Amino acid sequence: MKRHFPLAIALAAVLSPVWTAYAADDPTLAHDQAKAVSDGVKRNAKVVADAAKAGAKQVAVAAKQVAHEVAVTSKEGAQEVAATAKRGAARTKAAVNGEKTPSQPAKPAGKPPEKPPEKPPVSPEKTPPP
Repeated sequence: MKRHFPLAIALAAVLSPVWTAYAADDPTLAHDQAKAVSDGVKRNAKVVADAAKAGAKQVAVAAKQVAHEVAVTSKEGAQEVAATAKRGAARTKAAVNGEKTPSQPAKPAGKPPEKPPEKPPVSPEKTPPP
């Protein structure tokens, strides 16, 4: 689609001298040719506009997805900060009251990172060549 517009302009530029020669003989032909070129340019401009519109829609969808992911991540981060602050406040209160609190390990947010799949051991007989 994107190649039609420059092609039409190039074709019009190449054929312009030919059309001018015929136009001198027949004004109706010149009018028809000018209308054909104008229609071609309008068609190509519509194709370019439609492609730009489709591209803009794709960008908008991608931006919406990224914004959603950022919002979810921010919410999870805020929850972690709040939980850490709550644990810190409880420890501080206990320390002020002279109580001992067992230290609890920090809880991971969400799923733990996945381990890469383990490779099967390579037997010495099937060692690949270097």
